[in-house]
Amino acid sequence: MRAVTIETCGLPPVVAERPAPVASGAETVGVIAAPITPLDLLCAGGASYFGTPSVPYVPGVQGVGAVGGRLVWFPTPAGMAPGDGSMAELAAVPAEDLVELPGGADPFAVAALGLSAVAAHMALTWRGELAAGEQVLVLGGGGVVGQAAIQLARLAGARRVVAAARSPQAREQARQAGADAVVTLDTDDVAALAARFTAACEGPLDLVLDPLFGVPAAAAARTLRPGGRLVNLGSSASETSPLDSATLRSRSLRVLGYTNNELTREQRAAAITLIAERVTEGRLSVAHEVVPLERATEAWRRQAAGEATGRVVLSTT
Repeated sequence: MRAVTIETCGLPPVVAERPAPVASGAETVGVIAAPITPLDLLCAGGASYFGTPSVPYVPGVQGVGAVGGRLVWFPTPAGMAPGDGSMAELAAVPAEDLVELPGGADPFAVAALGLSAVAAHMALTWRGELAAGEQVLVLGGGGVVGQAAIQLARLAGARRVVAAARSPQAREQARQAGADAVVTLDTDDVAALAARFTAACEGPLDLVLDPLFGVPAAAAARTLRPGGRLVNLGSSASETSPLDSATLRSRSLRVLGYTNNELTREQRAAAITLIAERVTEGRLSVAHEVVPLERATEAWRRQAAGEATGRVVLSTT
């Protein structure tokens, strides 16, 4: 079969012929769509917290494919544990990990959202306890998590969704996702950024979805109402934040961590099903581009450099 292959950690993959996976105790999935995600790039770099993966291996921590006449979403441990992933014509997946998708679902749109949208949905609702009528600030609103969060917050009943992003392209993507206001992240002045957030909000801010941390998180915390919540699910801006004790204590804020790794298989499946349903209804989408598997090396480089139009999804067809 044709497969994307990591031969040397830290270098882009190549497309090569590899043996078809052995499906002992698993289902053989005919892969249709495989996204290139930040986790794939991190693992293939060889310096992730999962350790250096054994090479060669097929990357791809998730994908959409067909098995037994069904359209399914599936995860893989590629790059995090021994085994191959989704960026190939075939993948071997335990039957209990397959999530059947609704008829008519666009496999590329679902793949582009995937676990990023799961994180956005569960961080907002399960961890962040978003209630109807609340006001939400989404940091990193131009990324896949951010774009999904803007739309999912609205679908969950948020009355106003404010986004924040750094580049002009990211800010435009946040607007396209439906943000009521978009704040520019171009300063490391916490007080100045907090003032921008306050000006963009209409009344008390209830919940912050934060995949950035760093200065944006510290500024967002200053904008929250007493008892407000900040859910952190990433550190794209910095691993540390100048979040001050006075802000936390004076407002009795809740700062909560989130990871998809904490979800049960059932929670993950329910979230994927909801996301696929919203995609099929035309109520959820993110910027993405579909690239043939043969062009995976070039696409990988562009995704890693931030030059792609949103999330790159590889197509085996």
